[in-house]
Amino acid sequence: MDRAPLEVEVVSADRVVWSGDAINVIARTVEGDIGILPGHEPLLALLVPGVVEVVTADGRSESIAIDGGFISVAHGHVSVLSQMAQPGQEVSLDQARKEASTLEDKALKGQADDDELHHLRIVQAQIRAGEKASAN
Repeated sequence: MDRAPLEVEVVSADRVVWSGDAINVIARTVEGDIGILPGHEPLLALLVPGVVEVVTADGRSESIAIDGGFISVAHGHVSVLSQMAQPGQEVSLDQARKEASTLEDKALKGQADDDELHHLRIVQAQIRAGEKASAN
């Protein structure tokens, strides 16, 4: 029996970043990667900075960089809530790569504080999302 697609919303502090039907959502929680398919059991999990992959009902792939947050799954609805969420196609890869390089150098020298290390993980997620979007 075919199941109805998931109703997915990715929401940042200031806007709905992506909304639509999907057949798969992949995100990284504090316990590891999780895949959500139609019919998934209810779930609430804490997300880490990374990329949320959404495979739409028509087979397209959407990559969205997030800075952490929460994922909620219940009755065919998936909500990703994050302070910052940015679709891959909105990422300036040149700018993100420069920023990552500066932060990586600082981290390698042991000069990066916790906020800078957290920001480095966000920028790395933006780069992955941007590269995936540009490959499509």
